[in-house]
Amino acid sequence: MNPNSPFHRSSAASNSVRFGAPQSRREFLWRSGGGLGGIALASLLGTEGLLNAAAGGSKPLGHSKPAQFRPKAKRVIQMFMGGAASHLDLFDYKPELVKRDGQKSDFGEHVEAFQDGLGPWMKPVWEFRRYGQSGRMLSEVVSELGKVADELAFVHNLVGKTGVHSQATYLQSTGFQLPGFPGMGSWVSYGLGSVNDNLPAFVVLPDHRGFASNGPKNWDSAFLPGQHAGTILYPGRPNPITDLFPGPAGDFVTPESEVAAHEVLARLNQSHAQTRAADSRLEARIQSYELAARMQLAAPEAMDITREPDYLLDLYGIQRNPPTWPKEINAEEEMDYFGRKCLVARRLIERGVRFVQIWSGNDNGFPRRNWDSHEDIRRDHGPLAMGFARGASALIQDLKQRGLLEDTIILWTTEFGRMPSSQGGKGRDHNPYCFTNWLCGGGIRGGVTAGESDPWGYKPLNRSQPTNVHDIHATVLHLLGIDHTRLTFRSNGLDRRLTDVEGELIRPLIGA
Repeated sequence: MNPNSPFHRSSAASNSVRFGAPQSRREFLWRSGGGLGGIALASLLGTEGLLNAAAGGSKPLGHSKPAQFRPKAKRVIQMFMGGAASHLDLFDYKPELVKRDGQKSDFGEHVEAFQDGLGPWMKPVWEFRRYGQSGRMLSEVVSELGKVADELAFVHNLVGKTGVHSQATYLQSTGFQLPGFPGMGSWVSYGLGSVNDNLPAFVVLPDHRGFASNGPKNWDSAFLPGQHAGTILYPGRPNPITDLFPGPAGDFVTPESEVAAHEVLARLNQSHAQTRAADSRLEARIQSYELAARMQLAAPEAMDITREPDYLLDLYGIQRNPPTWPKEINAEEEMDYFGRKCLVARRLIERGVRFVQIWSGNDNGFPRRNWDSHEDIRRDHGPLAMGFARGASALIQDLKQRGLLEDTIILWTTEFGRMPSSQGGKGRDHNPYCFTNWLCGGGIRGGVTAGESDPWGYKPLNRSQPTNVHDIHATVLHLLGIDHTRLTFRSNGLDRRLTDVEGELIRPLIGA
């Protein structure tokens, strides 16, 4: 790690709540915490200095680190559309495509297409109209965002480096095209920590049908300490947090036997750690176990939306008693699933989680259950777009009325865009040469556009000054109070950072 970075300093241990005598703590944990009570007891004793730190009593994960300068934001909610959402059919209106719909496409240069999707020009499959005082042009399929149009800031000249899903997803998630690098949320967790000892700093809400390209590698901590990896939660499932509580097969475990087992594990961990002082993996595992114990009390409450009022569930498109959904993808289903993730995201950030990542689209299944619409944009994008737009709009409105939007950044992204030409008459091929991100809240200037695409939405209008993902990452870190060039970690002899050797602040988004 860069010794000049303020993050090189050790942070002070966070304050802990002191309960009564050790026996009463055990009784409390046994009655309230469930199967991991012994770990929770070890954690509590550790924070009070009653156990050796190497024996499982290490600092809790939820220590908050100081920002490098005055931040405008405290937290981030990232929405990732897995499969490559079409900027041209959602956000980036091109009258030229409407005018020349069906005519032979001519890019004026050789185009290397992913699947030879260079058919005739194709107009947006949905109508566009203006919303808000800013007059933002939005597709009718995302018209729910019209209610918050003046909060949104768009970047229409974003460029990628590849048209391959896995590499492009890595690039947007980690800043690099190859595996082995920490996710953006891991860097934020490492840089700022959490403000709640009982919840992770970085939480991931995957698509309910499965993972997008690369799966958990998108939110892995890689060479950062292991406790900064994203923790996966599944809102709406009977068991939303895997292995948090003992399953049916663990009914033989008693509180007494569990405490005894963890006392033995603590001694083994201490012996193991003493001979491997330079290896942080054991410490990360110990801290993960401690966090799991604390989450037994905090996480179920954070994910419980049953006490939310009906009007708010309606706002998010959530059905209190959802029906058995049909096999085919439909808009009401997508609204319910995505809305649940958005509402849980709000509840998590209210409780101190720094970074929540929401995914739409998985990497398998047909008809399409993701945004990779080679065959039929209307069929594939329609339900997904209506679902995310309803949830995102509700989240922005909800955060604003609670006073949370002003210090919460929402970032919408995808791995690349889609071509202005048609593929098979109804679909679009990959377009890594130009696509769209939008942001709002947390110091972002609403109602602005930072960077335009050309009249076709094929490449940036000003090809000499495109925006790339490092600029997005640098800007988000800046709003969190972090200089992206100073948040580093030494790995294999190099001071690695989220933005690699690139990254400029996008000034139109944040002002001077």
